Amino acid sequence: MLWALALPLVVARLAWRARKQPAYLHHLGERFGRYAAPPAAPLIWVHAVSVGETRAAEPLVRALLARWPQHDVLLTHMTPTGRATAQQLFDAEPRVRSVYLPYDLAWLAARFLRHFRPRFGVIMETELWPNLLATAARSGVPVVLANARLSARSAGRYARFPLLSRMTLGALAATGAQTAADAERLQALGATGVSVTGNIKFDMEAPAAALALGAAFRARCGERPVVMAASTREGEEAALLDAFARMASPEALLLLVPRHPQRFDEVAALASERGLALQRRSDGQVVARTTRVWLGDSMGEMFAYYAAADVALIGGSWLPFGGQNPIEACAVGTPVVLGPHTFNFEWVADAAVTAGAALREPDAAAGMARALELLADRPRRTALAEAGRGFAAAHRGATARTLDLLQQADAARP
Repeated sequence: MLWALALPLVVARLAWRARKQPAYLHHLGERFGRYAAPPAAPLIWVHAVSVGETRAAEPLVRALLARWPQHDVLLTHMTPTGRATAQQLFDAEPRVRSVYLPYDLAWLAARFLRHFRPRFGVIMETELWPNLLATAARSGVPVVLANARLSARSAGRYARFPLLSRMTLGALAATGAQTAADAERLQALGATGVSVTGNIKFDMEAPAAALALGAAFRARCGERPVVMAASTREGEEAALLDAFARMASPEALLLLVPRHPQRFDEVAALASERGLALQRRSDGQVVARTTRVWLGDSMGEMFAYYAAADVALIGGSWLPFGGQNPIEACAVGTPVVLGPHTFNFEWVADAAVTAGAALREPDAAAGMARALELLADRPRRTALAEAGRGFAAAHRGATARTLDLLQQADAARP
């Protein structure tokens, strides 16, 4: 009932967001369960709401294609950036199709399931829709929550609605949690069949093309030391730019990569307001000696950006957004500096610090100061890089454990 009442507001919000991202109004019918062509092959359905979940799903999608060779994979999303990321990752894979998931009304969920008839479904991380899961259970489509994470803060929110939480989590066929703490929180809220499978992002490997692009980026920057601010959020760029302008030598270059593409122009204006000469990645030019900020205004190139940087400040962690995942930076051997707010990736962040793969600072100014110190300390950077690669390698294997869980759920279908 709440969804039905809210639907006009949801559509209005889509139109509002489309002012900066017109793609929000593309494929609008899919959000109401209207799809063009029926599937030509049997499908396995994987839901990855946006960019982070889509990138995390990549190893699993490729493993699913190998384990079930007669099936294609249907990827569903809720954001244009998630869909665009899927197109970049699987452009050369004809067995992967991307569409939007409909809104969480039972009749829309039923229409989606009737149209695609998936063998089973996989939901990445924490995107839980009560009506969708209830409809899938009634339709005999097992759905597994994979790579599941649930912070203490989010668990507290779910606990305010215990009946709804138990109903939603109880409709899952199984749950593969990233950590024991995630598993405990999910079980306390009503999930059954919970096991600890680990974090699939550790199984992501930097493609050779991304590393080659990173080398090309580095060549554009010349011999200048490069500090990267990765996946930054609103409010963080201003503090980081202020600290960089105040502390950095003229030779240092700030590679600034905002989390959301609709903010590229806004962030460029912030640099200009501070008198920092800026170039964009999209101009394709060599970075001038007078340029202080190089704006990473592209999607799907994080591995390349990390490979080009000497040290990376992880965005989302300098203000209380919960942080972003540092695994990609660690995997390519880029030293990491984290802020205090990492509750969305609590275990990964704490484990990286403990392993000597990351450092933590209390605010953006302190983080920038530490990053600039590392630019001048090659032995320390080398030690952090080696620890990061070792940390990433030590925790691989979640994809295989998740595949086993999916096979068990598939075998138990009614």
